[in-house]
Amino acid sequence: MEQIADFFQYLTNSEEIIQTGGLIAIVLIVYIENGLFFGFFLPGDYLLFLSGVFCGLVLLKVNIFLLLISVFLAAVLGSFTGYISGYYFGEALENKKENLFFKKKHINRTKRYFEKYGSRTLIIARFLPIVRTFAPIMAGLVKMKIIRFWIYNILGGAIWVLVLVGGGYYFGVHFPWIIDYVHYIIVFFLVITSFTVIKGYFSAKEEIEQEK
Repeated sequence: MEQIADFFQYLTNSEEIIQTGGLIAIVLIVYIENGLFFGFFLPGDYLLFLSGVFCGLVLLKVNIFLLLISVFLAAVLGSFTGYISGYYFGEALENKKENLFFKKKHINRTKRYFEKYGSRTLIIARFLPIVRTFAPIMAGLVKMKIIRFWIYNILGGAIWVLVLVGGGYYFGVHFPWIIDYVHYIIVFFLVITSFTVIKGYFSAKEEIEQEK
């Protein structure tokens, strides 16, 4: 049990993932978090930002263009995997019993984003924890045209990766002292993540009460 707990702690520790797993671990985490429903808890935003910072500081010994392309492909292919699973197994997923790795509220919350923003959800969701994981699944579930999906999937993935990895790289190159504040960066992203999740919860609760 302790080994399992340590493993999950490792998966949510971006700094350790980057330092010990390198590019392969980053790519694998991004792929899973972007389209497999059980990967919603994995670090996304701050993993990308810190990978850019570490690359800029040459602590992650990978060319920035290789990093950008690899993470972009992982994000796009991960979302496509989510789309395919939603397209063919979406109904089974909706009827799936809740467990530690699956909550129907995540599906319902993503569905509301689609109702409000349509296909643009695939771009907006890139910056929204949990929704980022379930958006491509929902796109497949509602049978979004695959060409339309690819356009928004690629555009959203490109913006997400350029902003976070590119931004992190810029800070790493021009403000090397940022390495002393890595834990504060993680806390910053965690606060934003928590705020987004809490806000989404209360918004959903308010909508449900209005429908009654």
